[in-house]
Amino acid sequence: MAQYIKATNFASKDALLPGNVDKIIKGTEIDDELNAIQAAVNTKSDVISPTFTGVPLAPTAALGTISTQVATTAFVEATVQNTASYRNQIIQVIYPVGSLYITTLPTNPASLLGFGTWETFGDGRVIVGQAVGDASFNVIEETGGSKDIDTSTHTHSVTATDGGDVLTTGTATVATGGANTNLQPYVVVKMWKRTA
Repeated sequence: MAQYIKATNFASKDALLPGNVDKIIKGTEIDDELNAIQAAVNTKSDVISPTFTGVPLAPTAALGTISTQVATTAFVEATVQNTASYRNQIIQVIYPVGSLYITTLPTNPASLLGFGTWETFGDGRVIVGQAVGDASFNVIEETGGSKDIDTSTHTHSVTATDGGDVLTTGTATVATGGANTNLQPYVVVKMWKRTA
């Protein structure tokens, strides 16, 4: 963008004595000034819908500025970095140390979220809400239960009668020993616990 610089000081000609040849304003001086003005004007941008070339510069607004001011690349970069920092802080509040992250991806949450130390949690187990009044479920991270039902052998007394007369007495053993699978409906996910 060219700047107009005046080549002839016309006001100084007024102070010259009559008859001094430099007192005369020459057409070439006027022409040179008008050409310089025209060249400067032609390199300026329009006020309405300007088209810039080269590397135009603008002042960088303070972070958080919300106005019609032009946003420089420096302002945009600072805003993106600041937003990422806030996002990270918010997510760390959502997932504090001790919280669980449940996903269908095998990727460690540290890679996905960008923070924390995570370890796998509850492998092969389902989640049960804490029940303070129930000894089986009153302690956080308490484990128990089995996916198998242990059936055992039972012995019962047997008395056979016929119209009030005892025909025989003895014991009967019901042999049902062994383990039977007893799984509730389930879906497999990956669980992670934040440890740091």
